[in-house]
Amino acid sequence: MRLFDHDYAEIDGRLAAHDAFLRARYPGERAGRQPVHTVYVPADKLDGFRDWGAIALAAMDDHDFPWPDPAVRDKLTREPIEDLRVDFEDGYGVRDDDQEDAAVRKAAAILANGPRPPFAGLRIKSLEAATRRRSLRTLDLFLDSYQDVFTITLPKVSGTDQVSAMVALCEKLERGYGLSAGVLTFELQIELPSAVLAADGTATVARLITAAGGRCTGLHYGTYDYSAAAGVAAAYQSMEHPAADYAKAVMQAAAAQTGVRLSDGSTNILPVGDRADVHAAWQTHHRLVRRSLERGYYQGWDLHPAQLPSRYAATYAFFRDGRDAAVTRLHRYLDRQESGVMDEPATARALAGYLLRGLDCGALTDAGFPREQLTALV
Repeated sequence: MRLFDHDYAEIDGRLAAHDAFLRARYPGERAGRQPVHTVYVPADKLDGFRDWGAIALAAMDDHDFPWPDPAVRDKLTREPIEDLRVDFEDGYGVRDDDQEDAAVRKAAAILANGPRPPFAGLRIKSLEAATRRRSLRTLDLFLDSYQDVFTITLPKVSGTDQVSAMVALCEKLERGYGLSAGVLTFELQIELPSAVLAADGTATVARLITAAGGRCTGLHYGTYDYSAAAGVAAAYQSMEHPAADYAKAVMQAAAAQTGVRLSDGSTNILPVGDRADVHAAWQTHHRLVRRSLERGYYQGWDLHPAQLPSRYAATYAFFRDGRDAAVTRLHRYLDRQESGVMDEPATARALAGYLLRGLDCGALTDAGFPREQLTALV
């Protein structure tokens, strides 16, 4: 033996700063439920969001939904929307100030008067110069009328200065409204190539997370803004275009183990029209939702009530298809049984997390383990 206590202490000292950095930067997956989708509803159409479940069920009945499932129907009756975003950006457009002010007050009142989904928030306009003042005013007015927990979605982020400004704004609003420090959090929409790759060749998205100082809860990919900015022709803009896959791979690597959650974007192919058109749109959406889930994107955007059936059908199938294998592997890992698959602690955490997600969204009613045990493993 050639190492003594002072040698161990020396190495500890050398790595103390890095240890602290790892604890702060990579705390692991954030505890609690992640919604399987975010539904964007233009602020001036918010009145109708509580009808989305009924509209979705009617679409299933009217067009002979190809994946009938009582659990999906129950979900659409009980909790059709998991995460609602009141949209004051692209879905709402540019209005005069008096009109948007009134829409903000009305939206806040609608949410406050409940019932509302488990998660909710608003998408403000971007912090680019042309929309900055309106964006700040909308957020300020919303907080003046609604002070329950909500998420802010910041679109078209292009650099760290915008994120730092958002942090400063949140701090100012918390002080102004007497809110607890840190209660205001936000998601960043990755809709521009400059938010993925900086001019110097570094990964901008990792810097955005750092600049958020712990307030960033999610990264949401914007399919069509990003594709258009990258020069993809309109006919080929898609969640599965190689440009989209590259952007999302960088986002995934940057957010891994930081507690920042990922959301895929949307498809603009809506299930409307005659039966053939609706079925074609459902097939496309179902396939894209499954594709995202298989790639580790457990959340996406939905833009129309009739997309909810295919969202839940694909999501429920994903968790049910893998449930038995995940339970078996986790049992073998915990019991130290030999098998043809050698799982490690990280994989055991992933298996437990997979089963928990299935429980959270309603796909699974029996995950093979008590929820408390799965939570402890994650």
